[in-house]
Amino acid sequence: MRKSLSVGSLVAAIMLSGCASDRMDTYDNSSVKPQPLEAQPVAPVEAGQLPDPTTDTAQFPQKPVVDPALGQNTQADAAAAAAALDIKKEAMVGGWKVNAGGANCDMFLTLTNLGSGSRGGTRGCSGELMAMGSWEVSGKQVVLKDRAGNQLARLYKTAENRFDGSLANSGQPVSLSR
Repeated sequence: MRKSLSVGSLVAAIMLSGCASDRMDTYDNSSVKPQPLEAQPVAPVEAGQLPDPTTDTAQFPQKPVVDPALGQNTQADAAAAAAALDIKKEAMVGGWKVNAGGANCDMFLTLTNLGSGSRGGTRGCSGELMAMGSWEVSGKQVVLKDRAGNQLARLYKTAENRFDGSLANSGQPVSLSR
């Protein structure tokens, strides 16, 4: 026991001797001082009245009408719903290519029941569609939902094997095709 105590003391003394180094005592930082920056010229500030945005309708696009309950562009949805083709749920089953906000990914739809809809999922999607877990057909629209049953998107059949609509939260366009 006495031998291990003396060995331990020796090891501790060697380790502590490394902390008492005088390597940095010779460094003189008094000669290294930052130089002051020169002032930069600033352009004069202009004052004036901005034009009323409500009077110049050509300058700004018309504000979309958004349904606060759904967070969707109801004008675009109304136009898509009016021109929508009939949907058969069985024809939706299978793999789809998705374009959402310019990004592409894959979606798979099944007829397996999940809550009030059918099970579905995405691969390689980002944003809102990452959470897609189910879908259902309601009239002439396809509703995509997350795993909790919250609406993610509404789509309408615009052509054979093509559906177009918008994402619920962001209002970005989304389309399915195959």
